[in-house]
Amino acid sequence: MEQELIELDGSIGEGGGQILRSALSLSVITGRPFRLRRIRANRAKPGLMRQHLTCVQAAAQISAADVTGAELQSSELRFVPKTLVAGAHHFAIGTAGSTMLVVQTLLPMLLAAPGESRITVEGGTHNMMAPSSCFLNRVFLPQLRRIGADVELVVEREGLFPAGGGRIVLKVRPSKLKPVELSERGALRGIGAEALLAAVPEHVGLREITAVADHFRLRREQVRHRDLGHQTGPGNVLSVWAEFEHVCELVTVHGERRVAAEQVAERACTELDTYLSSAAVAGEYLADQMLLPLWLSGEGGYRCGEPSSHTLTNLDTLGRFGGPSIECRKLAEGVHEIATTRPEVSSRA
Repeated sequence: MEQELIELDGSIGEGGGQILRSALSLSVITGRPFRLRRIRANRAKPGLMRQHLTCVQAAAQISAADVTGAELQSSELRFVPKTLVAGAHHFAIGTAGSTMLVVQTLLPMLLAAPGESRITVEGGTHNMMAPSSCFLNRVFLPQLRRIGADVELVVEREGLFPAGGGRIVLKVRPSKLKPVELSERGALRGIGAEALLAAVPEHVGLREITAVADHFRLRREQVRHRDLGHQTGPGNVLSVWAEFEHVCELVTVHGERRVAAEQVAERACTELDTYLSSAAVAGEYLADQMLLPLWLSGEGGYRCGEPSSHTLTNLDTLGRFGGPSIECRKLAEGVHEIATTRPEVSSRA
């Protein structure tokens, strides 16, 4: 007998695509169907865009789901998963829409799949409204591996906004996750930077990494620039990261017309400085992305700064699918802990 639909409102909280992506992941993992109304209601262009539609189609293919409302600009979706299917799958967004958001939708369910999976996705790898492939490989996936995930992300071709043209391959083996424990950064291992250029003069990237090197007093081997050629251009992305013993934080700034390279670098350095001067362990985006792994592991927690509306909305969506109870509590000014709650044990007389 078909389970009762979980009813979700896509306008609550941050009102974007995160509710959809988390719901797809949780639905396939738990086998519980859902109906999502008012999809991305708080966005300038509400409803399903191409990257969101690709997430729906990919999740449906991997779970043999019955789906209604899977079309561009749709504001309502009904999703009923049947069975989780491992194996090789290929998905093309068709625009510079984020391949990383597709990866983040599929990865949790593939960890619970009955066999090894290989997922190829074509589209954008660096998008202003999504984490980059650099962020996943340097920040998010190392945390997953720390808790037992057998996962690899190969970037075969970068695709910058607005042209796209990227191609990534995600390899996942079924994994049982250990408790999440991320309460301290550990020792600083180093700071680095990389500028990506596509159909943009080389001096732009050189100026960006030189400004970052001057700001953090880095050696030449700690910064680099790469020319991706004209196929994916025009575009410019600067990534700056700080790697610690237990965690890494990376900020990404996209170059813009009439914005000097030095201004792009300053923006990135300021953002990383904000993290470095805080008491947070998981940065803003990692704090959001670690919610599903925490839910899957069923135990543990991590420290972060002030949670974003994105994170709080994600937390609310998790609670609607059952599973472990997770709460966010304030420890001190600017420091919060997101952790599973432990049932109270009554004391003996």
